Amino acid sequence: MVQGDAGKRGIRDARQSLASALVRRLARARTDVALVAFDVVAVVLVYTFSLVLRFGTKVPSSYSWSFWRFLPVAVVTHVTINCLAGLYGQMWRHASAAEARAMAAAWASSTAALLVTNALLFFALDAARMPNSVVLLGTTLGAFATGAVRFHSRLFAVQRRQAAGFSQLPGTPVAIVGAGAAGADLVRDLRRDKTNGLVPIVVLDDDPAKQRRFLSGVPVAGAIDDLPQLVAETGAQRVVLAIPSGGPELVSRVAALAEVAGVTLKVLPGVQALVRGEALARDVRDVRIEDLLPRPQVPIDPAAVRGILAGRRVLITGAGGSIGSEIARQVAGCKPASLLLLDRDETHIHDVAASLDGDFVVQVLVDVREPLALAQVFAEHRPDVVFHAAAHKHVPLLEAHPSEAVLTNVSGTDNLVRLAAKYQVERFVFVSTDKAVRPSSVMGASKQIAEQLVLAGRPEGGRWCGVRFGNVLGSRGSVIPTFMRQIAAGGPITITDERMTRYFMSIPEAVELVLQSAALAEGGEVFMLDMGQPVNILAMAKQMIRLSGLDSGDFEFRFIGIRPGEKLEEELQDPGEEAEDTDHPSIVRLYPQIEPALAQRAAKMVEQARRRDDVGARRLLFEAVDGRGTHAKVVDLLEVAHLPDDRISPRDAAR
Repeated sequence: MVQGDAGKRGIRDARQSLASALVRRLARARTDVALVAFDVVAVVLVYTFSLVLRFGTKVPSSYSWSFWRFLPVAVVTHVTINCLAGLYGQMWRHASAAEARAMAAAWASSTAALLVTNALLFFALDAARMPNSVVLLGTTLGAFATGAVRFHSRLFAVQRRQAAGFSQLPGTPVAIVGAGAAGADLVRDLRRDKTNGLVPIVVLDDDPAKQRRFLSGVPVAGAIDDLPQLVAETGAQRVVLAIPSGGPELVSRVAALAEVAGVTLKVLPGVQALVRGEALARDVRDVRIEDLLPRPQVPIDPAAVRGILAGRRVLITGAGGSIGSEIARQVAGCKPASLLLLDRDETHIHDVAASLDGDFVVQVLVDVREPLALAQVFAEHRPDVVFHAAAHKHVPLLEAHPSEAVLTNVSGTDNLVRLAAKYQVERFVFVSTDKAVRPSSVMGASKQIAEQLVLAGRPEGGRWCGVRFGNVLGSRGSVIPTFMRQIAAGGPITITDERMTRYFMSIPEAVELVLQSAALAEGGEVFMLDMGQPVNILAMAKQMIRLSGLDSGDFEFRFIGIRPGEKLEEELQDPGEEAEDTDHPSIVRLYPQIEPALAQRAAKMVEQARRRDDVGARRLLFEAVDGRGTHAKVVDLLEVAHLPDDRISPRDAAR
């Protein structure tokens, strides 16, 4: 019975395989059959028209007899020469001028062949041969007719025969994944610009209708899963993914296949192609870890963002940092009336300002911890919109310097909130973090207090909000640059814990979320991005090694243990926070609970921080957040070690 079932399954699988193969063949043949049919009809019509044009409606009977014997010969001649010239089996949507020249050559050959055939055929038949004017006019009109069908979108290039010697050109042989518009643009540019050193020799695509055809002279030889086999057959030394809209799943899939094939993978990003309308060889870059994030890029509404920034006075604190500088670049594109770049680091703020065009940029060398200097900025420039990105953010470092965390993250935010309320700032966006949710670190606790200061301090009608997201790839001090340095040095790769996971997003995406939240803000909320599934840090490190063209098995991994203040897993939402959907499908609006004695608690911890009482500042920080669900596994051994026994709280003792 089991064998019978297995046999039935085998027969069923064979039938499905045969049906699938038949579908692929029919998909490939469909366009060719249509072109051949059109060519046949076009030949009949143009020669009939030429004959009528030559003789009028009264064609002599001798020529009429000859015409009906000449016409089948003309049809066979044109179709045969077109086939030999490779004018069937091409992807005409991506045509170029060289293919037009090949078609002209094919029709010229047909003309010569028909002139000779016309003389010999009717000499043998001892009949009146067709006038040469009919032959010449027919071939000319036929060339225009068939060319118009094939080149209705653009002129096309390269005969099928040229592809055979293509791989012999000097340079690095490349396999292109993607036979769409971006792939066609890339192939043409690689062929046109010989200085890039890349030679496309094979194209892969999962669309059966594109397979077994030629893309600008390069064969579309199979599906994406055929990559290892085709790399071995063609000798390709590099793979370029030319499907900008493919998403992280496709990038991961092609990266894995490239690893099996033993070749490096490059990608063609989508932004440049969308801006210019074409994909060029200079856009090809290495795969970045953000290309592999397990979720699609979150779209924003640029019109809504532009509507709140165009013609407004915009202040960005921490403008020299990773997030602040990207906010500055994106806001500058919205044409604000003025763009105030505020930072305490002169080098960083100068570099950001130098990267921006426009006389609306103003550099402000001020520390948010200095209320008098900030007051002068608000009095002089009176900003309409504030993006507050200035903060101390390095978790282990701030565990040893809690007073600094309080002075910048808490006191600095309080200074801004008071001035923004005084000058009736319409929109205030605070850049927060997932570490502010049930915080286990000084950094997270200080950011939670700052979140609450912003929400509690907004004036009536003020559209003030916070924006909460996970780790930002590539920001200064993040894990990605650390891994890159360790990989470049040959290891070892240091991992805190093999179980540790984090939410990740790219810097541009984080800033797009900040700007979109500013447009969505009604006042008094925190926005959270749907960040998909958390990423395992160990898996990310191994993936980065593979993206570098190396084998993770050749590296030593050292597990150093969770550092003070760190969690194994981060959270984006406190269980006690009310949540509701927004008009954006990937952004959620949260309403955190405000600490009733927030102002008094903040004032006390700032006072302790100014006295450089690190233990006291730390204690007051966690007392302020403890009632809202501090993470149970707080790594806070320094505080316990320095507190006298009579000052250890029940929470500290429980640790």
